[in-house]
Amino acid sequence: MQTPISVNEKKDFVRWFLNNYQLKKRESVWILNYLINHESLLSYVHFVQEVKLCPRGMEISAQGVQDPPFRFYKGQVMTNDAEKSFHDLRMNQEEPVYIQMNFEDAHKCSMYALVLEDNPYLPKDYYVNDRDKAEADKFLHSSLMTFRKRELEKQIDLALMKGDQTQFIALSNELIEVNKSLKLKS
Repeated sequence: MQTPISVNEKKDFVRWFLNNYQLKKRESVWILNYLINHESLLSYVHFVQEVKLCPRGMEISAQGVQDPPFRFYKGQVMTNDAEKSFHDLRMNQEEPVYIQMNFEDAHKCSMYALVLEDNPYLPKDYYVNDRDKAEADKFLHSSLMTFRKRELEKQIDLALMKGDQTQFIALSNELIEVNKSLKLKS
C-alpha cells in the first residue's frame, strides 16, 4: 500500500514544475497556481499515469513533448477547454481529481516520482501487450514441458529397473512427444 502524498509535497512539486517547465497552454499555469493556493483542493489531487481512465482528470503538457497541450476528462467526456475544467475544479472541490503531467523525461524525474501515485483505475494488465503475452505463454509451456520431461525420464529409469517393458515403451513414446513439443515452441 502506498503512503499518502502530503499537501506540502504536492505543493513543492507544482512549484518546482512551474519554475522549470514552460507549459503549452497558459491556462494550465493558472490551474496549477490555483491548486497551490487552495490546500483543501490540493488534498484531493492525485498525480497518476493514464489519467484518461480516471473518472475526473487532467492531462497537462509542457513544451518539448508530443502530448496534447491540455485535456480534461470527466466520465466519458473529454475536452480541451481549460476554462471548463477550472470551473469544474472550483465547483467540485471535494471530489478527487487525477492529474497527469507530460514533460520531457518525466519517467526519470525524481521530483515527479515523489508525488506520483498508482492509478487505481488502471487495469492490472494494462501495460501487457500481445507480444508479452505470447512470450509468457511460450515460457510457461517450455517450463511445463521441461518439468514433464524430467519426470518422464525418472519414470523411464524406474520402469527399466523394474524390467517393465510395457511401461517403458509408453513412457518413451510420451517423452518423444514432449521433446517434439519443446522443439516446436523454441
